[in-house]
Amino acid sequence: MKKWFVAIILLVVVGALAACGSSSSSDKTSSDSKNIKFGATAGPYSDMLKKAIIPGLEKKGYKVEIVEFSDYIQPNKALNNDDIQANLFQHSIYLENFAKENKMDLTALIAVPTAPMGIYSNKFKSLDEIADGATVTIPNDPTNGARAFNTLQDEGLIKVDENANPLTVSEKDIIENKNNLVFQPIEAGQLPRSVDSADLAAVPGNFALAAKMDLLSALTLENMLDPYRNIVAVKTENKDAQFAKDIQEVIESADFEKVIDEEFKGFGKPEWMKK
Repeated sequence: MKKWFVAIILLVVVGALAACGSSSSSDKTSSDSKNIKFGATAGPYSDMLKKAIIPGLEKKGYKVEIVEFSDYIQPNKALNNDDIQANLFQHSIYLENFAKENKMDLTALIAVPTAPMGIYSNKFKSLDEIADGATVTIPNDPTNGARAFNTLQDEGLIKVDENANPLTVSEKDIIENKNNLVFQPIEAGQLPRSVDSADLAAVPGNFALAAKMDLLSALTLENMLDPYRNIVAVKTENKDAQFAKDIQEVIESADFEKVIDEEFKGFGKPEWMKK
């Protein structure tokens, strides 16, 4: 009798553990669920979710929870671990590098309008006023630095070697600098403050908005290349899931573009929106 009693107790315990395991795994949202956890960093892209994306998903019957992050590391880790189903905070270059370095299989679903880099100045009212030898603060990281040089070239202030890769342009690729501009690389987060000390400052849009700067007050805004535009990312295994298709459909809708035009002035639209 004791043996039978012990065996029955073991079966009950094993069954309970199996049930717990099943409950735990069900906490992760499946790819066909109507519940979505959408990651974003606090700021304009979290606002874009609230104002331009979530309302469209709710019309499709989804219940969406925004999970805000304070860094650029955790949103992709959470996505990879199925703690969230999508995120919006990064451009495709960052996503590809991060996924490769961390052995993650993540995919860019669709690009969204993105706050462009701007050339700001408290000393000059137009690019035509720029004095010879003017100082220009630029981001000291290669990706954003390349964006600054591309923007300055678009405005005719410098000329870059035509053989240079636009995604990796650096100061050494400059073959003409008609205003003898002096470049001062600094941390991107410090660029908004540099507007007061430098003649010109090339400030990425996200840092400009974080510093309460008006994008439209820039002397010029970047003609952003699509690889620099922020994207909605999902796990590659979910790129054809219904929720991913619905996210893309909402972003491609006229309602989405209307909100962007009204609420996100100065944001540059990706090429697919210009067709």
